[in-house]
Amino acid sequence: MDVQAAVARAPLADFTIETLQLDDPRPDEILVRIVGVGLCHTDIVAQAGAIVPLPAVLGHEGSGVVEKVGADVVKVARGDRVAISFRSCGQCANCRKGLAPYCHSMPALNYTGARTDGSKAISAGGEALSSNFFGQSSFATYALTYERNVVKVPEEAPLELVGPLGCGIQTGAGAIMRSLACEAGSSLLVLGGGAVGLSAVMAAVVQGCSTIIVVEPHAARRTLAMELGATHAIDPNESPGLAGAVRAILPIGVDYAFDTTGRPETQQATMACLAPHATFGIVGISPPGTPVPGDMNTVMTFGHTIKGIIEGDSDPDVFIPQMIDLYLQGRLPFDRLITTFPFDQINQAIEAQHRGDCVKVVLLMNG
Repeated sequence: MDVQAAVARAPLADFTIETLQLDDPRPDEILVRIVGVGLCHTDIVAQAGAIVPLPAVLGHEGSGVVEKVGADVVKVARGDRVAISFRSCGQCANCRKGLAPYCHSMPALNYTGARTDGSKAISAGGEALSSNFFGQSSFATYALTYERNVVKVPEEAPLELVGPLGCGIQTGAGAIMRSLACEAGSSLLVLGGGAVGLSAVMAAVVQGCSTIIVVEPHAARRTLAMELGATHAIDPNESPGLAGAVRAILPIGVDYAFDTTGRPETQQATMACLAPHATFGIVGISPPGTPVPGDMNTVMTFGHTIKGIIEGDSDPDVFIPQMIDLYLQGRLPFDRLITTFPFDQINQAIEAQHRGDCVKVVLLMNG
């Protein structure tokens, strides 16, 4: 079938809106009409050609309505409202433990730009384009997905806005609620006030953290962080040093730190902010070759843990419904992070997000 899609054709070039051909669903595939799709930093990294071969159709925070299912699909049916997340195999040891982000087949299922048999689901006049990005490639009016990465969405939830629950919001909230499992009364330092960082703030409120410190250079994001429940917001451009600013609030240091920036200098500075036996979770994409932060003797002496985190250690079938339930209770107001743009304004949306004009972009297919 013909679909409209945003195509990344060359590294760092603007996306182009094109008419492409999408395969019919195979027996294990699900055709979803996309209603909304989040714009994630990982999409921008992939746009630069760093993840899948270009040209490619990216997008991995889609939401929409099931249009058609393959013969082997039993989880959803035509007409179901779904959020789309990353894909996992469901069979390996980690998947069986509920650790789908660490699926043994994670790279093959999400990052190759093709199905596992090497075929590509999207073409342009006979030219094959990289597809199946995170098991969806949802920068398009329709996408092919799988049972493991679709989650039904209740009627009460805003379908057009729930796509980011599949990655960015799941990553931030899951890091605090699942990966770090911050306990009530603990202290948390969040580096970066973007969508992932502010999702962490909301989750810290849910967890009952007593001190929530956000470090963010944009004033509007610091303000929003405080409105969402942060107890302190630090402007890194006006602070004498990260450790000094944090220890002025908590002299002993923080119990947990969470980096969303990927900046090696920020990660290194964070180590001096940790209390004894603290845990430092890292999700930001760092430059290749970046060493693990800290001094080995200091890490050993104070019992620090440095933890890499993917997708908030979340099982989408479990955690996305949990986040939706919290949202419907008014306890995880992720919609406050979102600014919508028409799908064909994807390049303008990227520029706005880079400028800090908005926190989280969702592209709407109906404009």
